[in-house]
Amino acid sequence: MTHWLTLSRAAHLVGVSRGVLQEKIRNGELHTSEGTVSTEELLRAFPQAELDASGAFERVTLIKERAFARRVQEHILPTQELLAQRLFSQTEELADVRRHLVRYHDLVVALQARLRARAGDAGDPALRALEEFLEKGLSDVLATENADVLTVMDDMLKVMSARVTVRPSGREFLVEGHETLLQAGLRAGLRFNYGCGNGSCGLCKARIVSGSVARVQTLEYPLSEAEKLQGYTLLCAHTAASSDLAIETLEASGPLEIPAQQIVAKVRAVTPLAGDTCLLHLQTPRTKRLRFLAGQTVTLGAAGAGDDVHASYAIASCPCDDRNLLFYIARNPNDAFAQRVFAGALKTGEAVTVWGPQGDFVLAQSDRPLVFAACDIGFAPVKSLIEHAMAVDAAESLSLYWLATRADGHFLANQCRAWSEALDQFDYSLHTDVDAAAGAKPLLQAMQADLFLGRCDFYVAGPEPFVEAAAGGLRASGVPKRQIMTMIV
Repeated sequence: MTHWLTLSRAAHLVGVSRGVLQEKIRNGELHTSEGTVSTEELLRAFPQAELDASGAFERVTLIKERAFARRVQEHILPTQELLAQRLFSQTEELADVRRHLVRYHDLVVALQARLRARAGDAGDPALRALEEFLEKGLSDVLATENADVLTVMDDMLKVMSARVTVRPSGREFLVEGHETLLQAGLRAGLRFNYGCGNGSCGLCKARIVSGSVARVQTLEYPLSEAEKLQGYTLLCAHTAASSDLAIETLEASGPLEIPAQQIVAKVRAVTPLAGDTCLLHLQTPRTKRLRFLAGQTVTLGAAGAGDDVHASYAIASCPCDDRNLLFYIARNPNDAFAQRVFAGALKTGEAVTVWGPQGDFVLAQSDRPLVFAACDIGFAPVKSLIEHAMAVDAAESLSLYWLATRADGHFLANQCRAWSEALDQFDYSLHTDVDAAAGAKPLLQAMQADLFLGRCDFYVAGPEPFVEAAAGGLRASGVPKRQIMTMIV
């Protein structure tokens, strides 16, 4: 029996991104039906999946390091109660299928008996041939079939990680380990409405359309009896108890739908990354998290000597980790906030007010390859976008071109190297030039040598001379203006 998978589930099974599958579909190497792909077709396109799958689960059992095993148990594997509920859910589905099969079997047998009686009375060879056709068809259906490896793995994954479908958008994400529905959705790049993240405000309220959920943390927000009867629940306090779950909730379509917020965060750490660059790590309260889109900026305010000191910075972290906000602060004599950071005046535990988010330098809805061009500290919003694009897992490929105008400008080159080694679809190129505008030219030449510019989306961030030179060069090369997003940092 043919087993059909959504693209998200198929990508998860064979260990590739959705972008890789979409590229094969566009090239005619992988055939789909109504947005799904069969396991047979998937094995034909990825024959190595069958070879790797035989030991996929055996390798997990061979892990001997106790510390790592505890981490797997605590963060990757669902609780015993959740596993039991998902197994029970699958058992119910199997029982329903069996009941339907028994009914169809009885119906076919009754039809065979009637045809046999008619054929015997009338001696009609056509009726006898039809009766024999039904007999053969019934035997073929009831015959035991060998399930392919991916079908077996998919059945196992349905227990280990639940699939959630969001309506009306139709987007999907997987819930793994002890994740709440909100945590899993944010990790997958969805733009849910939420506030506190701990069951107090009720902003992440959603309706369960099908499937069941289990509460995994306490909640204080009281749902009304009418809301409970309609199937509403809080995404931040529940996880999927069934293998397949459908929820109904709205998602933000863009920056204008993200509300302005004011949060008092605490300094978690100030870490030097290079001579003229520091990492500022802020942590929001558990009861109030910053909702933002990758690539956006905020205004930070710290108590200065008499007057508050304010400055705007791009968020360098992914929205999936909304409590931990990262910023790259460059030494700047004209920036009073940066001067406090480099003077050591911003201590661990000190309060910093966060206003925002602002800006529309965010990922557009597209399946084109993504190209990022950054200069110096412009790497901050680009890093946020790259991590978000990886979480969404929809881009065919990711390319980064990073220009440094000072000796320590590539302050996170190791991070780029780690992405490149971990992901086949990511590549990067580092460039240096003391002049930001002049340095944009070799970046553009490298892009022209590596890419088909017209079929890519470009995200350019850095000082104004770099952004103008890079964006102007892309437009002169024939890239449509709508495929070039810019941000001056």
